[in-house]
Amino acid sequence: MKKVFGFYTKTPLVLRILIGLVIGVLLGLFVPQASFVTVLGDVFVGALKAIAPVLVFVLVISSLCTAGKGLGSRFKTVILLYMTSTFLAAVVAVVASYLFKVTIPLAEAATQSAPTGLDEVFKTLLGNMVMNPVQALMQGNYIGILTWSVILGLALRAASDKTKEVLTDISDSVTKVVAWVIQFAPFGIMGLVYASVGEYGLNIFTDYGKILLLLVGCMLAVALIVDPIVVAITLRKNPYPLVFKCFKESGLTAFFTRSSAANIPVNMKLCEKLGLDKEYYSVAIPLGATINMDGAAITITVMSLSAAFSQGMEVNFFVAILLSFVATLGACGASGVAGGSLLLIPMACSLLGVGQDIAMQVVAVGFIVGVVQDSLETAINSSGDVIFCATAEYRDRMKKEKKK
Repeated sequence: MKKVFGFYTKTPLVLRILIGLVIGVLLGLFVPQASFVTVLGDVFVGALKAIAPVLVFVLVISSLCTAGKGLGSRFKTVILLYMTSTFLAAVVAVVASYLFKVTIPLAEAATQSAPTGLDEVFKTLLGNMVMNPVQALMQGNYIGILTWSVILGLALRAASDKTKEVLTDISDSVTKVVAWVIQFAPFGIMGLVYASVGEYGLNIFTDYGKILLLLVGCMLAVALIVDPIVVAITLRKNPYPLVFKCFKESGLTAFFTRSSAANIPVNMKLCEKLGLDKEYYSVAIPLGATINMDGAAITITVMSLSAAFSQGMEVNFFVAILLSFVATLGACGASGVAGGSLLLIPMACSLLGVGQDIAMQVVAVGFIVGVVQDSLETAINSSGDVIFCATAEYRDRMKKEKKK
C-alpha cells in the first residue's frame, strides 16, 4: 500500500485529475446506476469548503501579525487589477450582447429571493463584514472572515514573538491538512463529473444553446484575450505562460467544484509553487475570491440584456454601459458558491426596467445552463485570482529592481 500511495502522489496532480475526469464521464454514460460515486464528489467539495474558511482565517492573522513593510503597494495593484478585469468583462458582455442579440425561451418562474438593488447589496456587504467571526467561519462568509482576521492580525502585531510562532505553526498545520485534501482531488472530480453526466447526459450542451454559446464565448474572450492584455500591459511581457499555468492548475479544479470558495486552498498551493510571498497571497487570494468576478459580471450582463431583448425592449447603449458598472459592483457581492451570480440578475434587470417576475424566470434559465456556464465562470474567476495576484507581485518586484 505504501508503494501504491507513493506512486499515486508522485504522479502529477493534473494527470490524475484528467484520469478521474475520463473515468467519471465513462461511468456517467455507461453505469448510471452507480450513484454511490457521487459521494466522492460531495465529500471532496465538502472537505474543501470546511477547511477553506479556517485556512483563510489563520493564514491572514498569521501573515499580518508577522508581516514586514511593503505589502501595501501590492494590495493596491491587485485590487485595481481585480476591479478593472471585472469591469472589462462586463463591457465585453455588453458589446457581444449587442452584436449577437439573443432571446431566450423562459422557464417557469423561479422562487429564489434575490437582491433588488445596489443598496441591498451594500447593506448585505456591511452586514457580512460585522458578522460574528464564529458564525462567519461556520457559514463560509469570506467578507466577515477577512474583516475579523485583518483586525486580529493587526492587533496581534504587538504580541510576543512566542505568540507569533504559535500562530505560524497553526497556519502551517492547516496548510498541510489542505495539501492532504487536495491529494484526493482526482476522486472528487470523478464523482462531480459522474453526477453531471449521469443527470444531464451529453444534452447539457444543446439545451438553450444560443445563450450558453454567448456566455461561453464572452468568458473565453475575456480569459484568453482581455485578461492577458491587462497582464501584458502591467508587466510588459508575454502573459500566456502564467495564464495557461493558472488555467491548468487552478481553472481545471474550479471548473468541476463550481465554487471559488472551495478552490481557495488550490489557489494558495499554486501561489506557493509560483514563489509568491505568503504574507501577501494569503490575503490577496481570498480577497480575489470575493471581488474578482469576471465570469459573474458576464453572466449578470448577458442574462439581463437577454431578458430585455426577450421582452422586445430597446436598451440604450449608454444604459448598457451603466449596466457594466452595476454588474461589476454586483458581481463583487456574488457568493463564492455554485450559482452565486444568478441571484444578482434581478438587480441588474431592475436597471433595464425588466420586471422581477420576468427576471426570476431568467434566473431559472440560468440554473438550466448553469451546468456549463457556472463551471466555466468559476474556472475563469478562480484562475484569474492567481493570475492577477502574481501579476501584482511581479510588478512590485520589477519596480524594486529598477530602483536598485
